[in-house]
Amino acid sequence: MENSNKEVLFGLYDDEEILLKAVKQAKDDHLDIMDVFSPFPVHGLDPLLGLSSSRLPAAGFIYGAIGALTGFLFMTWVFVQDWPIIFGGKPYFSAPAFVPITFEVTVLFASVGMVFTFFIICGMGPGAVNPILDKRITDDKFCIAFDASSASGDEVEKLKSFFSATGASEVNTKTI
Repeated sequence: MENSNKEVLFGLYDDEEILLKAVKQAKDDHLDIMDVFSPFPVHGLDPLLGLSSSRLPAAGFIYGAIGALTGFLFMTWVFVQDWPIIFGGKPYFSAPAFVPITFEVTVLFASVGMVFTFFIICGMGPGAVNPILDKRITDDKFCIAFDASSASGDEVEKLKSFFSATGASEVNTKTI
């Protein structure tokens, strides 16, 4: 990952309702929001930012289907081809007996596959360094961040006045 040395101007908010109003105001003013940070998911923030729905559930379904197929085919191979023993008068191919193991392998493949997919998509693998604008963002503050790397002095002043007009409790700058 390359080090781009971005200059980030960010405002901290004390309440999620104030944050939502500020994001709506930024969109109305046609300001280009770099990112919004919050200590917990804020209902209604994704549509305001124009974020689309996650495709992670579709990936989970695909991983689950692969797991179900793998579990069922493995059980079929073991009890029909590799080790054909009749247990309690059941035939070699007894599909109802395969259901519990097939279910467990489905859940295992779906959960592990979704975790790996999430880490790959978010770039959160081993060695990933994620810059932290302010430690309070993970505790009790909400943040709107703007990329001020190529902004002129007038644009920076406009962003600072935006923060003061929308109720930001603090405005800071940080190089990441």
